[in-house]
Amino acid sequence: MATLRDTPVMVIKESMLPLPGELKDLDPFVSLVRDARFVLIGEASHGTHEFYKIRAALTRRLILEKGFTAVAAEADWPDAYRVNRFVRGHSEDRNATQALGGFCRFPSWMWRNADVLDFVSWLRNHNAALGAGAPQVGFYGIDIYSLHASIEEVLRYLDRVDPEAAHEARERYSCFEHFGADPQLYGYLTARSRLASCEDEVVGQLLELQQERARLLQHDGIMAEDELFCAEQNARVVKSAEEYYRSMYRGAISSWNLRDLHMADTVDALAAHLDKRVGTARIVVWAHNSHVGDARATEVGRGGEHNIGQLLRERHKADAILIGFSTYQGTVTAASDWGGATEQKRVRPASKMSPDKDEH
Repeated sequence: MATLRDTPVMVIKESMLPLPGELKDLDPFVSLVRDARFVLIGEASHGTHEFYKIRAALTRRLILEKGFTAVAAEADWPDAYRVNRFVRGHSEDRNATQALGGFCRFPSWMWRNADVLDFVSWLRNHNAALGAGAPQVGFYGIDIYSLHASIEEVLRYLDRVDPEAAHEARERYSCFEHFGADPQLYGYLTARSRLASCEDEVVGQLLELQQERARLLQHDGIMAEDELFCAEQNARVVKSAEEYYRSMYRGAISSWNLRDLHMADTVDALAAHLDKRVGTARIVVWAHNSHVGDARATEVGRGGEHNIGQLLRERHKADAILIGFSTYQGTVTAASDWGGATEQKRVRPASKMSPDKDEH
């Protein structure tokens, strides 16, 4: 027999920390990090100002006080890499507003908002003030939805460094032209009919980029290494997205697990890439609570789902710190339907627990 003291409500109550808004309120979180390489910071909703503001403030402190060198967000790789170029001074964008201009996919407010704008502007100024040779802090995306945009980025890279390889890549990726611009339609037609998928083509393109790495890096400088890594990551996105859209019609657990595995693998790939430059890269991950919490402690975990928090904890043990934000009341920017108009919705109050519900 369990008492109310043993319930998740009481466990959370005993371990949670209030955040009334002062910068010093973040001290316990900064102390919690110690020497961890990965700090995952979640939010209970994708459209609440306070979550974004506090997360950005905590991230700034981790960069300044703990030497973190990257932010990896639940965002599409091409759009986030445009921001990365801007904050590191390698962009034609004149300001942070322009640098965030790639975030057009619904829900656009998830990253094109005032709090992210302020953080990106701060990060650009922070990097610009660093001394020569000091490692700059980058901004990256780890999500899976940019199938067609990532194809365009791979082709753009190869057009510049190897036109013949670009021609071959176009031949491979032309497989998707038969299905139109909607990747969900591609997933439906290949999963529910006898139409051949593009799996072999996208795997082949990724393998070729990896096998030709030495030749493609003939250009001197760090930027050549970065741009090849970016192209490889876009090719990985295409590979994972192709499988993801087919898996959508096999079941929710299958597609969820594939997406979070891709995001966790991207964090590890980014760490390995940055390790070559900074020794031991330390990365802050921005994503929803459902991604950065440990799925093993939840009902969906018992149902077979995993997530980024679980995967990074399993791989890196105490080197992965998980922090979630929540609230009891307030408002959230959201939409009633996917692709619908932006609305401000009020958070529903929690259900009250009856005094007699002390047994489970």
